[in-house]
Amino acid sequence: MSSKNSYFQLEIKNDGTYLKIYPPEDNGQPITYDEISEYLIDKKIYDYNIKDLGQAINISHRELAEVKLLSVPILPEEEYVRIKVSSDRMYAIGRFYPPSNNGLCMNPKEIINSLTQIGIKEGIAQENIEDFINNRRYCEDIILAKGTKPVEGKNAVITYHFNTDTTLKPKVNEDGSVDFHKLNVISSINKGDLLATLEPAVEGKSGYDIYGNALKPGRVIKKILRHGKGIHLSDDGLNMYSDVNGHAMLRDDRVFVSNIYEVPASVDVSTGDINYEGDVSIKGNVITGFTVQAKGDIIVDGVVEGATLIAGGNIILKRGMQGMSKGSMEAEGNIISKFIENAVVKAGGYITTEAILHSKVSARGDITVGGKKGYVTGGEICSATSITIKSAGSTMGTNTILEVGIDPAASDEFKSLEQSIISMKAEMDKIMPILNNFKKKISKGEVLAPDRISQLKTATLHCIDLDNRIKEATYRYEQLKLEMNKNESGTIRIENIAYPGVKIVISNVAYYVRSEIHYTKFVRDRADIKLIGL
Repeated sequence: MSSKNSYFQLEIKNDGTYLKIYPPEDNGQPITYDEISEYLIDKKIYDYNIKDLGQAINISHRELAEVKLLSVPILPEEEYVRIKVSSDRMYAIGRFYPPSNNGLCMNPKEIINSLTQIGIKEGIAQENIEDFINNRRYCEDIILAKGTKPVEGKNAVITYHFNTDTTLKPKVNEDGSVDFHKLNVISSINKGDLLATLEPAVEGKSGYDIYGNALKPGRVIKKILRHGKGIHLSDDGLNMYSDVNGHAMLRDDRVFVSNIYEVPASVDVSTGDINYEGDVSIKGNVITGFTVQAKGDIIVDGVVEGATLIAGGNIILKRGMQGMSKGSMEAEGNIISKFIENAVVKAGGYITTEAILHSKVSARGDITVGGKKGYVTGGEICSATSITIKSAGSTMGTNTILEVGIDPAASDEFKSLEQSIISMKAEMDKIMPILNNFKKKISKGEVLAPDRISQLKTATLHCIDLDNRIKEATYRYEQLKLEMNKNESGTIRIENIAYPGVKIVISNVAYYVRSEIHYTKFVRDRADIKLIGL
């Protein structure tokens, strides 16, 4: 036998109004005073003996109990339902109470009317209502209406069928030299190769709460296959194919394929500057004053002089850069070079070389100076992650800065903001005396000429604009300052010797090498730099 909760019923007799309380059956729940009290309040029955009611409730836990509420009979009460709505408005819970003797029971239409009267429109549980009509159970929670939850959709997914990993590093031979013949950084493809596939987004379906309010599913991320020249899509736009032989690369979620543009000799007056959509391969040198730009990789077999190299991918110099204080390289990917001398070098990935002399070198990834030489002399080396070198500085005490733990891009932005704030404040200092002079004249009752009023308005607007820009720049400046001070990551490894004159910086904490240090790893330990033997 199924359990049944305790419930109560008004009994109207000639000598008054009574309340019968039926005991629970099996594991049913006993009735509570609060539930009876709420019902009596709804029926406007107030003047009863609370103590007698409490005693009757206690008795009802074991057997049928009856208590006299009023000394006068009342009119018959109909069957009654109290409805509660869940906080998320997805459920309406009904709790039914029996009619008094001679009272009428509710029919399905009346129950539904009870729901619609409080604004419930959707998800009315007809089956549950019918079950109650056929098998009345009182003082139990019954779901009378249930909302429909939204069905979440699915984000679009793009799968690329070529290597998109730009972190591959060159093979290092047993003697410490870099093998430039096996870099494996180019994804070769053939005409007709499948480059990418798209699983389109699937839209979700709206749901509704019991009041009829629409519940929208989360927004799905839609994508399309984006590409450059030499590529076509299938008719349904779900597959991407190459039209040419060459190599594939991914830049800003767009696929490019191209044949490598080869320069058979040097980049000089015979070629002029080079700007190419794909990769550029130069068999000779790059002469001072010339510029090579590529959306892909730049590979130079010879020496780069005081030239400019800018790559959307990697830069690979099989000999190196003799910058003569004019040369610069900038790659969104990695930079691999035999040596770097008197140049400015920036990489979005890692930098690998065998020597750096009097140069400013920065990378978001690791900087490794190894091979047979592995030395850094003079200049400034900055990595967001780690620096590994054999020797730093020189016996002559050459000033050499090694800095890690700060994203070079963030560092450049920080310095730029600092200068910008100083400049804007200086400009503000020039404007304020003019505004103050106008204020004094106006306060003395002086009538300004139209051109002076126009000048006042212009100066005021410029002052407001400057103030807003200073606030925005200062906010970003403080954010960057906090990030740089909080970041304790980053390591510097000296695998041979660091000479006096070398400055170690880890996330704005500095350490000056005063005497020769051998085989040491530098890490940040709170506000200090800790030296650990290798």
